[in-house]
Amino acid sequence: MSDAPTFRRAPRPEAAAPAVPAAGVRLNKRLADMGLCSRREADEWIERGWVLVNGQVAAMGTKVGPQDRVTVDRRADAAQAERVTVLLHKPVGYVSGQAEDGHEPAAALFQARNHWREDPSRTRFASAQHKGLAPAGRLDIDSTGLLVLTQDGRIARQLIGEDSDVEKEYLVRVAYGDLVQNVQAAFPPAQLARLRHGLSLDGKPLRPARVDWQNPEQLRFILKEGKKRQIRRMCEAVGLKVTGLKRVRIGGVTLGHLPAGQWRYLGPNERF
Repeated sequence: MSDAPTFRRAPRPEAAAPAVPAAGVRLNKRLADMGLCSRREADEWIERGWVLVNGQVAAMGTKVGPQDRVTVDRRADAAQAERVTVLLHKPVGYVSGQAEDGHEPAAALFQARNHWREDPSRTRFASAQHKGLAPAGRLDIDSTGLLVLTQDGRIARQLIGEDSDVEKEYLVRVAYGDLVQNVQAAFPPAQLARLRHGLSLDGKPLRPARVDWQNPEQLRFILKEGKKRQIRRMCEAVGLKVTGLKRVRIGGVTLGHLPAGQWRYLGPNERF
């Protein structure tokens, strides 16, 4: 049997990527726009000689146009298949990213002892899975709920890329002035309408949101964006104070019964 590498044809540029200037775009951006990988991952593939342009091994920094034929070594598929995505129930007191002000990063909880016993995945924990594992989105230190950690650049791009359209769902306990019970009865419907659409943060209007009462003291927010401390700032703008915030869903993946401080692997049939 031949040991020569095999290649797969990338999606046709005219079907998968937007029109580009005559000067072309960088190859790593083309591969990312096609949904094959992230730009960082594309750079790794190019460096390893796994990407060809018009039959020639591409060099770092190569630019391509719509007419160029891009192919990718199937070894890239195997490398992607080994990358893991972790679903963590972040507790209050942990930061999403790197350690700051004495607070540990949520990734510190990705240890064998915190692996949820009821995880249906057959993936086994290995220390190498820490390499390149990064949060795909943020959840502030005072909030809890679903946080995604991934080695897969495609998932990171899907969740936090500029064109991301993935819903995030939150349960938000609120107070209205000194009122902490039956807040729904006292809160003006017109202000609820502003939460849904009409607010601005950092000088830019927010995208429409779905906001409804889950119970008399708790709101359900469904957003497609995630500015820093967005929900807390939205609530402050209409006179509400957030007393508890929990993210329960990202796209088609739910927090479910995953206990706080524990994690599980993203299943092979789960999609954001």
